[in-house]
Parts: sequence; C-alpha cells; structure tokens
Amino acid sequence: MSFHPPHFAPDHFKWGYDGDSGVGTITLNRPERKNPLTFESYGELRDTFRALVVNSDVRAVVLAGEGGNFCSGGDVHEIIGPLTKMAMPELLAFTRMTGDLVRAMRACPQPIVAAVSGVCAGAGAILAMASDLRVASADAKTAFLFTRVGLAGADMGACAILPRLIGHGRAADLLYTGRSMSAAEGHDWGFYQRIADDPLAEAQAMAHAIATGPAFAHAMTKRQLDMEWAVAIDTALEMEAQAQAICMATNDFARAYQAFAAKQKPEFKGD
Repeated sequence: MSFHPPHFAPDHFKWGYDGDSGVGTITLNRPERKNPLTFESYGELRDTFRALVVNSDVRAVVLAGEGGNFCSGGDVHEIIGPLTKMAMPELLAFTRMTGDLVRAMRACPQPIVAAVSGVCAGAGAILAMASDLRVASADAKTAFLFTRVGLAGADMGACAILPRLIGHGRAADLLYTGRSMSAAEGHDWGFYQRIADDPLAEAQAMAHAIATGPAFAHAMTKRQLDMEWAVAIDTALEMEAQAQAICMATNDFARAYQAFAAKQKPEFKGD
C-alpha cells in the first residue's frame, strides 16, 4: 500500500489532517456497530502507521471513534465467525497481523493520543493501550474481554504493555476477568491521563501542543520509552546519553537557545 498520509483517502476509517498544526486524526467510523474492526481495517490501520514513519509533515496523531463510542473490538460476524473455521496457519497469520498493528503504532515516530468515549473493548482497548496518551469521557468503559470469548488475555501485546501502564496486579485483574474498567478507575491507575467532557477536543488540544514541540526529540522520547523498559539502568543511562547528544546536534536545539536568549518562544521545525 502506498500513500501519503496528509493527503490520502482511506477505505476503512476517516482521515483528517490539519496542515497548520501537523496533526492527523484517524476516526473509526462504523458507529452503527460501535466501530468494530475488520480484517481490512486492521490491515489499513497497520499500513497507515507504517507510512507515518516517512511522513514528517504529520507531527502527532489523534485516534478516535465516531458516534459516542471508541471501538468495540473485532467484528463478531466479520472476524470472530470466520476465525472459528480457520486452520492454525491462517489463525497465526491473523494474530501476527494484529500484532503488527501494535508494532506499527509503537514504531511510528509521532506521539498518538487516543480519545476514548463509550465502548472501548477487546482490540479497541488494545488500540487505546498502544497509544502514547489517552483521554477518556466519564462514561468510557474499557474492557480487555478476550477471556469472555474463550481466549487468553495475551493478545496484541496486552501482557507486555498493560502491566507497564497500570501494574502487574491490576493488569491481571482486567485480563483474567475481562471486566470493564471505568474511566475514573482508569484515571486513578494511570491508564488515562485525563477525563474530559469532550475527549476528542481534549485529545486534539494535547496533540496540537505536542505538534508545536520538537518533533525529532519527541520521536526520540517515544523510542526510548519503549526500548529502555527491558534494559539495566546503566545501559539506559548510556542509551539516553547518546540519544540526548544526537538531539543536541539538531537545529531545534539551537533555535530553543536562540529564542531563550531573545526572550521569545521557540518555533520548532523538527530538524
């Protein structure tokens, strides 16, 4: 799949791009079914985040759902039903493809802000989890409900990423029971950074604020947050020393100093 995210028309979700701020918005738009995913939408989302790696015009991404819900997970009739009839090679190809979506979200340099309202379940909860920041409406219900359909909680990186966000015991609670986590509970646990009356507007504001910052340095922060989880402190310190030295060689670093010296606000350009 080949396209330029600032200007493309996807088949399975809506894409909006604000050229002034550099914020792209992905909106899942099957509101009549609470925005479930299909085989095709999984693939197109994965390809979109992969393409963002080479699209520096996009500086931050908002991920949202249409119609008062975020995402109800894999479509029962279009995904779950067909999966029950597949052989192991096909099943493994599917689960690897869904994992590739999370991999693409984590590998794209742009910070992703999820705007979550209403239902956020199954693979939808994973999309929120795999984002960098999350804003919820007060009525948001987040459920990693894989066990409810006879599957393991080990889906699309949940056993690796969710404990990092909320702790091992809390993650185990959600993954074993499949119960819904309320927005207030998610906020108290650190899954949600903010609860807002209008989560999309709040997510857009957060993304715009991020997009005005140093894009190269933000990409470095995102990469290091992922890479440093599994290394020793000494290794992390060396990794950060190298990362920061690279950032110090950017024009944005020089711009920030020059603006500070002139008592002005820096205008970052991402180089």
